[in-house]
Amino acid sequence: MKTNLLKRIFAGFTAAALITACAACGNGNTAQTTTSGTTEAPAATDDSLRKILDAKKLVLGLDASFPPMGFTDENNEIVGFDIDVAQEVCDRMGIELVKQPINWDTKEEDLNLGKIDCIWNGMSINAARAEAMNLSEPYMKNEMIFVVPGSSEVKSMSDLKGRTVGVQTGSTAQEILEASDLYADITVTPLEDNVTLLNQMELGFSDAVFLDSVVAYYFIASNNKDYFVLPGNLEAEEYAIGFRKADQALRDKVQAVLSEMKADGKLAEISNKWFGSDVTTVK
Repeated sequence: MKTNLLKRIFAGFTAAALITACAACGNGNTAQTTTSGTTEAPAATDDSLRKILDAKKLVLGLDASFPPMGFTDENNEIVGFDIDVAQEVCDRMGIELVKQPINWDTKEEDLNLGKIDCIWNGMSINAARAEAMNLSEPYMKNEMIFVVPGSSEVKSMSDLKGRTVGVQTGSTAQEILEASDLYADITVTPLEDNVTLLNQMELGFSDAVFLDSVVAYYFIASNNKDYFVLPGNLEAEEYAIGFRKADQALRDKVQAVLSEMKADGKLAEISNKWFGSDVTTVK
């Protein structure tokens, strides 16, 4: 009697074990147990590239007042170096480029909410952005410099003490300036974009503007402005494209196309159009 009971119990355990094993085999997304006994969640599928190809468009987020990287021209068209490069990338991928102006101060939020697919607009690399986004490899170098009116008595960074300095809100320029030794001795005036900052300086509302060198030199040359760039810089930077953290497939595809453009000379052609030489650092 006891032997038959034990056999029935053993058979029950065996059946339960078989059902559990079959259920696990039938679902490819079931969590797996490691040798250490811990349970790992299934790896998420990265369909970021497929979604872009299916939608046949890439929505690019930018500050549309950041010449020469991306800005609105006199015909109310968004143009610039980054725009030309992104357009070529999209053409090679067979998709449409959609240019979406955003508030630079909330760019990461717009990206994560899905309002845009990438941030591509002379975006400097820093630790916070590398943590929040999936960044491309650097594609250009840049320096953070001070610009003053040509008639200014300010001739060096040490002359800025007691002066008012404009800087773009939410930019790495603002972070660098606020972290510098100069910060305690100046009055910082943050505004939304660099063009407005330069215009405000020209009107006498500030004594200097702290901004990207590529923007400063382009603005001075294209507008024939009597500005003076102070010697030296507070920091050298590099530009990158920002994607959502999980969008590795999309990031890698764009990076691969950029490398193709570097190899066949198209990237140099676009760079020469805007800067007079190939200033890109794509490998």
